[in-house]
Amino acid sequence: MVALGEIGDKTQLLALMLAARYRKPGPIVLGIVIATLANHALAGLIGNAVQRALPPDVLRWFVAIAFFAVALWALKPDTMDEQPREQSSSMGVLAVTVVTFFLAEMGDKTQIATALLAARFSSLVAVVLGTTVGMLIADVPVVLLGNVAATRVPFRAVRIATALIFAALGIATLIL
Repeated sequence: MVALGEIGDKTQLLALMLAARYRKPGPIVLGIVIATLANHALAGLIGNAVQRALPPDVLRWFVAIAFFAVALWALKPDTMDEQPREQSSSMGVLAVTVVTFFLAEMGDKTQIATALLAARFSSLVAVVLGTTVGMLIADVPVVLLGNVAATRVPFRAVRIATALIFAALGIATLIL
């Protein structure tokens, strides 16, 4: 679900931009891993806290409604808010990637999805690792293949498939 949600997302566009600018896939991929683990661990902790704070019936409705909202959000194409500025510091490619990915992921669909999954399922480690792998499935090919991958992906179809998956999760949350 996260891998599909990430296709065409601003962080995937950021991965493409970093790959084009620095042409150092190793540090970029490692930076994506570090930033995603940190960001999704934070989101997962928040999701687990919500799970503990709300009664089961309230939590079920909260998570289901949130999944439906993310399904609608997934239909909206994502764009980068602004073009990144040239880095004037001596930070390396790894540090630039970690910082920009962590910040770009704040409040993003995949971060919200991670929090919702952590609220729905009690295994924080499984949720964080699963959502991180999903991010890597979508972002690493972009870093390695650059423009070729970005121009061949049917973004509209992917957004629709993602929305359907989130809606199905909302329905499953209410039924199960």
